[in-house]
Amino acid sequence: MLRVTHVIKVTNIAGAETHLLTLLAGLRARQIDAQLIMLVEPGKPMDAYVEALNRRDVPVQRLVIRGDLDPTLPPRMRGLLRLMKPHIVHTHLFHADLYGLLTAGWACPNAALVTSRHNDNAFRRREPYRRLNRWLWRVADAGIAISGSIARFAVEVEGAPAPKIETIPYGLDYVPQQPAQRQAARQAMRQSLGLSDETPVAGIVCRLVEQKGVPYGLQAFARVLEALPDARLLIAGDGPLRADLEAQAEALGLGDRVQFLGWREDVPQLMTAFDLLLLPSLWEGFGLVILEAMACQIPVVASAVSAIPEIMVDGETGLLAAPGDVDGLSRALVILLGDMPLRRHMGMLAEDRLETHFSARRMVDSTVKLYQRLI
Repeated sequence: MLRVTHVIKVTNIAGAETHLLTLLAGLRARQIDAQLIMLVEPGKPMDAYVEALNRRDVPVQRLVIRGDLDPTLPPRMRGLLRLMKPHIVHTHLFHADLYGLLTAGWACPNAALVTSRHNDNAFRRREPYRRLNRWLWRVADAGIAISGSIARFAVEVEGAPAPKIETIPYGLDYVPQQPAQRQAARQAMRQSLGLSDETPVAGIVCRLVEQKGVPYGLQAFARVLEALPDARLLIAGDGPLRADLEAQAEALGLGDRVQFLGWREDVPQLMTAFDLLLLPSLWEGFGLVILEAMACQIPVVASAVSAIPEIMVDGETGLLAAPGDVDGLSRALVILLGDMPLRRHMGMLAEDRLETHFSARRMVDSTVKLYQRLI
């Protein structure tokens, strides 16, 4: 049996962490002994993520990392890797790349080393990170980029050898719903939120941080109300900017037209209440929430940044605007919120695109083929 040890540092459950849950479960379903070494900060054991792994029968070992430079981590990780005896070590995100690739070469020199690139964070452009990443790419046997834009970033900024990189987009594990099921779920969720079936509803689902561009979304929605005064905006998520965003909504006079719902565990169910998803990000790694919208047959209004134009087809599965373009976002929102037949048509095309390009099965199969080439 092929043994694969994944390594990641977890401080919150976002796109990379959610993707890894799907990948690990898919690998184990294919009789691959996939395990996880999870780096956590002191006092932040990330029990919710461990519980999610346990539900998927994925073995996990936690290691505490103290700061960016922790000299005690390599020997502790070395001990775990020697017990696990992996054929492949697969790392995710910067700290796991640094410590995982370094330690794996020491603990299990015959193992193949794979690194996944999930984002194009600005810090990777700066020294000493550029130099470190160049070295890490020399150490790795192969790399996975989650989009073409991330692959180009790895080559152009990090100095990655292009032949080492394979682009494997995120995939979503979902079960298609029948129209009657979808409509019943929509009505139930809207009733729980105090919304009628006729109300035009846009939804934002994200961490409330600068990256997600929510202030631009609020400004755009304020303009939407001039054309569609009955429209509503639901914002699911939490983060350091929540108080500022609530104050901005009040200053814009949005009142009860905007609801801040906080963190939701039921995002797929919540999305059934949306007529569209709004994602006004300034930059993105991938935009996994777009796949969740596709699964719900709802179109997306989003910024044309990073991988988003690779996921969506502008004018077919949603509408794109430039990052920070309030006028462009508001125009797109008015078009879609005011045109139910267009939304339905785009939603069906979106689900078709999800199944053909971004299924979990496709993602896991591509990853397994990469592993098989390395051993």
